[in-house]
Amino acid sequence: MKVRDYVLRRLMILPFLVLITTIIVFALMRVGGSPIGAYIEPGMSPDEIDRVEARFGLDDPLPVQYLAWLKGVFQGEMGWSAVSNAPVSDVFVDKLTATTELAALAGLIAIALGISMGTFAARRRDRWPDQVTRVLSVSGASMPTFWFGIVMLIFFWAGLGWFPIGRSDTVIWASIDHPTGFYTIDAILGGSFEAFRDAIWHMILPAIVLGYTATAIVARMMRSSLVEQLGQDYVDTARAKGLPERIVVRRHARRNALIPTITVIGLMLGILVEGSVVVEIIFQWPGMGKWLADAVLQGDQATTMAYVLFIAVLMLLLNLIVDVLYARLDRRVVLGD
Repeated sequence: MKVRDYVLRRLMILPFLVLITTIIVFALMRVGGSPIGAYIEPGMSPDEIDRVEARFGLDDPLPVQYLAWLKGVFQGEMGWSAVSNAPVSDVFVDKLTATTELAALAGLIAIALGISMGTFAARRRDRWPDQVTRVLSVSGASMPTFWFGIVMLIFFWAGLGWFPIGRSDTVIWASIDHPTGFYTIDAILGGSFEAFRDAIWHMILPAIVLGYTATAIVARMMRSSLVEQLGQDYVDTARAKGLPERIVVRRHARRNALIPTITVIGLMLGILVEGSVVVEIIFQWPGMGKWLADAVLQGDQATTMAYVLFIAVLMLLLNLIVDVLYARLDRRVVLGD
């Protein structure tokens, strides 16, 4: 099957998968209880509560409520965010840019360190560098993120005071314009090195915590793939021709070892965004994860549904991109059923 036909078919299926996901989540939340508690205030009379229910359509049958929410999504209106006291669509972009910026730095750390560690370990198989990499990989894959984050917070913020929490210094943040919402990009556009340094300095600690597990996974996949490739006949042939070992690894073996690693990296990017909830809570990062946590605690179902919709679309698109890239890199893979 041609790549174009495969992509078109997957894109045609995508809306149905998203629809099924949102229906299930919407029904489960409504069955668990009405979201009216997020919109009423203490001391409201029954008549006032009835008016609030009518305003948000919470007195309609469940299918009607879902269709109203779905219609709002197509119109760019996803309801009222009780935790932000603003329309969800107005808050969504600000939260998304904060999480994307953090996940991007964590992803760069994971890719750079993961591939480097995996390559370093594979070239020194069963020696001490390999053993150290294995220990780091296993600990990263098995260590709870919340525990690692708290330890880093206590040591580097509360103890040494090296790194701040939150997204920015309020004074520096207010000193520049924010046309894109990405703090680092806005700092560059504004020509403010102080703001750029402040943005990076606030991101370092949560990005390391968020990217540690992903680094371990990428390193383990890269090591196992490269070890397998170094045992292939074409590598022995390249060595027999007198090519230096670094050329054999860099231009031949590592290129092929990256093929399965790319699959992990592609899915890892979605996991970084999805897994940012704990990290954002610990480091008070004002992104999608903390927004979701606050919404769940306050019964804000409109905000929760916006997050579910975003994650569903993101993961489905990332799976599609990974499949296409894998087929492009490995011609033996045939896209299809």
